[in-house]
Amino acid sequence: MKIDITKEILFQTARSGGKGGQNVNKVETMVEGYFSIRGSAVLSDQQKDLLEKKLAGKINADGLIQVKSQVHRSQLSNKQEVVKKMTALIGQALKKEKRRIATKPSKAAKEKRIESKKKQGQVKEGRKRIQY
Repeated sequence: MKIDITKEILFQTARSGGKGGQNVNKVETMVEGYFSIRGSAVLSDQQKDLLEKKLAGKINADGLIQVKSQVHRSQLSNKQEVVKKMTALIGQALKKEKRRIATKPSKAAKEKRIESKKKQGQVKEGRKRIQY
């Protein structure tokens, strides 16, 4: 199930920080992307509830998920990076987790565990002072 949210991401640009000289000082290459879960037309109500529960720590006070990128030198590349990060984040949150199947240790594993405990006990026993 692939959901395309690229049309619903709001972009904002700013000047990147860090090294880069004149390019950093005059060109707005950093891109921030904002996505409103509640305002989305692509997502169903169940998906919205699931995203709000799973991504609660990443949602700001305005109810938006914020992702930013400033790794590339061009604004377009950073914009693509933001879209990639945002779709990965939402795709990961919407992925249904596999239910864990409980397993029991095998007979050999139990015996190995008991043997290692006995060996450790013998090592500790050897440390004791000999009584006459």
